[in-house]
Amino acid sequence: MIWLYRLIDLLMAAVLCLGLLVSSTLLPYESSDQPRAFTRSLEFDYVSWELDAILLKNAQGALDVPRYLTIDQQHQVVTQYLDLVQKINVAENNIEEIYADPKILDKASQIAPLSANLNDLKDLRSRLGPLAEEVMQTQISSVLADFGLTTGGQPLPPLLYHTTPLPMALIISPRSEIRQDNNISLDPDLSLEQMVNLEDRVEKALNVSALVTGIGGVGTYPTMVMSTTDMSWLASTISHEWTHNFLTLRPLGINYFSSPEMRTINETTANQVGNEVGRAVLARFYPEYLPPPSPVPTQTPTGPTATPAGPTPTPSGPPPFNFNHEMHTTRINVDQMLKDGKIDQAEAYMEARRQFFWDHGYLIRKLNQAYFAFNGAYNDQPGGGAAGEDPVGPAVIKLRSQSASLADFLNKISWVTSFDQLTRLLK
Repeated sequence: MIWLYRLIDLLMAAVLCLGLLVSSTLLPYESSDQPRAFTRSLEFDYVSWELDAILLKNAQGALDVPRYLTIDQQHQVVTQYLDLVQKINVAENNIEEIYADPKILDKASQIAPLSANLNDLKDLRSRLGPLAEEVMQTQISSVLADFGLTTGGQPLPPLLYHTTPLPMALIISPRSEIRQDNNISLDPDLSLEQMVNLEDRVEKALNVSALVTGIGGVGTYPTMVMSTTDMSWLASTISHEWTHNFLTLRPLGINYFSSPEMRTINETTANQVGNEVGRAVLARFYPEYLPPPSPVPTQTPTGPTATPAGPTPTPSGPPPFNFNHEMHTTRINVDQMLKDGKIDQAEAYMEARRQFFWDHGYLIRKLNQAYFAFNGAYNDQPGGGAAGEDPVGPAVIKLRSQSASLADFLNKISWVTSFDQLTRLLK
């Protein structure tokens, strides 16, 4: 039976590589091709990445090591890997601090032992990482089976992911409205100076809004997932990207690029599935990583016999800063300004709001139309956030609430080809 799953994996890889490349950032097959005149020498090489990843996954799958590990051993492999990633992050930060410290003159002698230790850690990661990926693939696949999202106990397409440095994304929107016209994948090693220079050149030449931004995953096959120490984020992102693979074989994913609404439906659906499956993975395999449950409000007696315990305390000071609410307000105001043709005013307002977020501890390098065009598609947060008043995301969430199960929801929405059809489903 193992050989059959390996064959399915390879066949799926061939099919998905031809028509897939759908992701938490989208690849550069949208609208105008003009920006690529500025990016061709900087673009990410997906062909080479795919070939390497498929060969790696085929070699891993042939061994099928997780079958021979107990649940506790699988848990140990993944947690040791996360701990190793944390140690690498700390080691890299320590080296950067030495480079940046003007008081340290003999940097080479202090960095040498740290660099040697860092190389040892990375070597260990290269050996432990593939096994941790195999374990996570096995565990998440079993949870997908629990949700009824498998065929014969196997997800289709089979769940495959690889932790890797992720490409950057050049997002382009018109200045006059918020709309993603291009999403071009760039080399992950671009410096900040290169990013800013590229944005400036594209904006001046094409009179558009541009942003180079990082991403968390890409729905290639195998999917790309960013290195992290956050177990909750990792489980949900792997599940999110598999959902894109699942949808790419169905009308919803096939129509990803047909309209901004379809992109939002795809991304919000993937977020919904990723969050539910990811939380179930934690509950089953890594309960120590589950976030604490929300506190249940304490009920107080009411009615004519209730005796007040005392006056209601008055909050001391302003309410806590709510990033999602403030970003939602920003998006609404920007949309109105652009609708009124006040482009320059909207751009000045966005810069002022960017500084406002900075003052409250949120580092946003550039807040513009392209920022909202990219982030607004992930519309599953209460209050709208960067999506503003966009009704598409809430419609997806409403369909999930009306569905009997996650499988029922995904099987219904995967056949949606327009926002109108989604609204009809709700009725």
